[in-house]
Amino acid sequence: MSRIECQMKDYIQPFERRLAMMELRALTGSDVIPTDSDEHSSFNFSIDGGANTERLRRNLAYWVSVGIGFLGLTAQLRAEATFGIARNGVALDALTETVPRLVPESLPNKRCLRYASHGLHEYRGKFFPQLVRALMNVGQVPEHGIVFDPMCGSGTTLVEASMTGRVCYGLDMNPLSVFVTRVKCDVLSFEPEKLIDAYRSLVKRLAKPAKKFSSPSYFRSLPMVDQAYLKRWFSTTTLIELDQITLSIQSLKSSSMRDFFLVCLSNILRRMSWQKDADLRVRKELSTLSSGEVTSEFVNEALRSTKNVAAFLVGRDKRTIGNHTVLERDARASSKVWPDLAGKVDAVITSPPYATALPYLDTDRLSLIYLGLLSRKDHRTRDIMMIGNREVTERTRLRHWEAYEQNKQLLPDPTRLMIEKIEKLNRNGEAGFRRRNLAALLAKYFFDMRSVIGQQLTMLRPRGMMFMVVGNNRTVAGGRLIAIETAKHLSEIAAMLGGRVAQDLHMDMLVSRDIFKKNAVPSESIITIHR
Repeated sequence: MSRIECQMKDYIQPFERRLAMMELRALTGSDVIPTDSDEHSSFNFSIDGGANTERLRRNLAYWVSVGIGFLGLTAQLRAEATFGIARNGVALDALTETVPRLVPESLPNKRCLRYASHGLHEYRGKFFPQLVRALMNVGQVPEHGIVFDPMCGSGTTLVEASMTGRVCYGLDMNPLSVFVTRVKCDVLSFEPEKLIDAYRSLVKRLAKPAKKFSSPSYFRSLPMVDQAYLKRWFSTTTLIELDQITLSIQSLKSSSMRDFFLVCLSNILRRMSWQKDADLRVRKELSTLSSGEVTSEFVNEALRSTKNVAAFLVGRDKRTIGNHTVLERDARASSKVWPDLAGKVDAVITSPPYATALPYLDTDRLSLIYLGLLSRKDHRTRDIMMIGNREVTERTRLRHWEAYEQNKQLLPDPTRLMIEKIEKLNRNGEAGFRRRNLAALLAKYFFDMRSVIGQQLTMLRPRGMMFMVVGNNRTVAGGRLIAIETAKHLSEIAAMLGGRVAQDLHMDMLVSRDIFKKNAVPSESIITIHR
């Protein structure tokens, strides 16, 4: 029997190469033989000829082609190619005809992370979509199996699971995360022609003179406290233009199309405001926008997003898109949210919040308020509930520390030693309030993550797998640099809870290209936990 040839992408990172070998072996159960060098440097491999080539092409993440003689392109590479076609000047009207013809000629030669709906909306802490696909393969999730992300963020796991026909579930405490995730999954089932028509209709309405629009009724529909807050962060003329855009979006007949363009609008709000764009803190920087600039920015954003998604839809693998459900709930109560799923999930794939690293709600506050997802008066209450929160009062800090003293036996010895070392160094030094709070916040974080991990072990089926992409961190306490090896601590917590923990896979950190790149964590690891 002839052996099947497999060509690996030649621009992937070392950790991705390891994942590429792991996913191919998991899907075939056969030896993988390098054909042009040794295993660590070869890009061409052969496998047993009895493997299902179509299945491999549908599912592999880090491979270019698979076949005997004819090397058919993988669905992953074809999806990535559609992004390049949409970005490189093909007119919107020509996408339907052009994409199928150009895909084989437009294969990416570098990392592509924004194909399909992954490019919708900036989000701090995104992880790589190819990573999710590879982990589903490594975890041997059935093609119609169940994937769960209890802290779904911008929806990377759910989008990939849905694209490959799996049933997927997600939770998040951030209402914007839930909204964006739902929209990014919904658009996978759009008809490209209908999306293009909706964009044209929207642009046509926006081209009408301003006097054709009614008074700013959308803005006035928001609670007074939110109106007052938005006036502190947007000029009056910007708010008027935003209102006109919002009313135009609301005029679309399809609710799913309205939500798609609201996500596009959300993605420009920060840039159109007085918020310092790349600053995670709430800081104002006054600027002046010319008349029509907000509308122009939105139209460009909507066009970019429409082209990217429509190009993918035209060129996509025609298999059935998997069902998705995402709710605004707490990961620490996963089994209470979906009791019927307990013991049935094939894989949990998630990227937890980093310990005290990011003010998640603050970075999204303008979208949360403007879209009516979370009123400003409720931000403080929701922020306190979120895992990884770094904003506490002195009273809350003392309460967290008291809880730690009473329950510290629930954490591994290295975790306790690290927390107590930071507390001692900051107590004896002249630390500011943020550093004084750190030990108590870290204790709270690891208790919360203990609850999350315990819940996921309950959700997994026997022999199911949990993958966590975890960011490590560092801090200065008493003038000394202290490593916060989050991956190691969470692995030991998982072991305490009865999970079987595999060796961590360290990820080579790439330079972030999003607006939060200055706040990237020093390193990341993939934790693998078997039930």
